[in-house]
Amino acid sequence: MTTLFISDLHLEEKRPEIIEAFFNFLDTKAQGIDALYILGDFFEAWIGDDENTPLQLSVKQKLKAVSESGTQLFLMHGNRDFLMGPLFCEETGAQLLEDPSVVNLYGQDILLMHGDSLCTHDLEYMKFRKNMRDEQWQTLFLKRSLPERQLVAQQLRTISQAKNKGKAQEIMDVTPSEVVSSLKKHGVDILIHGHTHRPAVHKFEIDSKAAKRIVLGDWDKYVWYIEANDSGKIALINYPLAN
Repeated sequence: MTTLFISDLHLEEKRPEIIEAFFNFLDTKAQGIDALYILGDFFEAWIGDDENTPLQLSVKQKLKAVSESGTQLFLMHGNRDFLMGPLFCEETGAQLLEDPSVVNLYGQDILLMHGDSLCTHDLEYMKFRKNMRDEQWQTLFLKRSLPERQLVAQQLRTISQAKNKGKAQEIMDVTPSEVVSSLKKHGVDILIHGHTHRPAVHKFEIDSKAAKRIVLGDWDKYVWYIEANDSGKIALINYPLAN
């Protein structure tokens, strides 16, 4: 019995090597397992379920094949693909998870998050995040034509890249006290998230009790995933993207 977790693939047409690695990952590791969780920033940008680029159609077909193999498929919004909605889930057989969500993994409760909500020291980003998650803004945005949405998405991406260049790295990482607060709020001692592109296993204590934060990496030079099984093992694994 196996469950896999991935995040931060940032799929886009100009990175065909990531697309190929992902499809290979699905074919060799995700077929017929218990579950595959995709914890946000799956696509570099998602401007609505009504867009159907060749890449999006191919990805949906591959995910549908995974879900039809018996693998439960779960998706969580990231800061790039928060407009992914019910139509995408219907077309792929996936279920959309709230951020955060607690899941029971072979008898152990695990907190799942994308991770951006933990970066509370980045005040500018937190304000932007709040605005982008506003239902009224999203409704109005989705009413625009596809070309308009594509232009806005590109503009937002350009602005984000420019602003991030001037920020200290620690500001864009998670706030440790927010991690502790989230774990205590949900009554769990293991957190899995992505977003920061800083893959690692962090061990610490909360009120003299062992706790763990496992951070997924982005698919740039390496494929990163977490593999969990019914023996209680939870491992962070990577291999070269071109493997």
